[in-house]
Amino acid sequence: MTEQKQLAARIADDLLATGAVTLRPEEPFTWTSGLKAPIYCDNRITISYPDVRERIAEGLASAIRGRFPAAEVIAGAATGGIPHAAWVSQKLKLPMVYVRSKPKDHGRQNRIEGVLKPGQKTVVIEDLVSTGTSSLKVAEAVREAGGIVLAVLAIFTYRLPMAEEAFAASGIPLVTLTDYEVLLERAVAGGRIGRDQLELLRAWRQNPEQYGR
Repeated sequence: MTEQKQLAARIADDLLATGAVTLRPEEPFTWTSGLKAPIYCDNRITISYPDVRERIAEGLASAIRGRFPAAEVIAGAATGGIPHAAWVSQKLKLPMVYVRSKPKDHGRQNRIEGVLKPGQKTVVIEDLVSTGTSSLKVAEAVREAGGIVLAVLAIFTYRLPMAEEAFAASGIPLVTLTDYEVLLERAVAGGRIGRDQLELLRAWRQNPEQYGR
């Protein structure tokens, strides 16, 4: 197993062990978007576990060192990406900004907090990528402010077809520490789900709009 695959497996184990990810194929969750899903992911939980957040920070920092060494700024997506962006920027000794979901309604009405200079090469940090819509809006905000987006990095992605299509259309690379398929494999290996549940969970990813109907 390569070092990258080892890290993906370990992070998936961390997400399951801390309760950041819950699998419930027989009783699906309803996301804010209205989409029904057999999985719920709240990676904010990871910030309460020092060993886990250190693995995440080092994994993200290592990916930037190896794949995007020209990065000049780390941008955290509000709110889940902010703490991880802070730890990563500290490891890399780079400036950090964070990007609000919408501009403030008072003061200078900033969308981006911190200093982002025109032309600066930026990596966006997210905690989770689901449909890809919110992550790409953050990237677009960075572009509108004059920054150059090298990539979006995240802890986890469901690898939904709609997200993969959206990132491909945007031309922005998406790099994640672990993903849905790895997490399912680790859940089976750890006895958290059975083979029958595995098939339900895999079927959801291929056609999430029809799940539970």
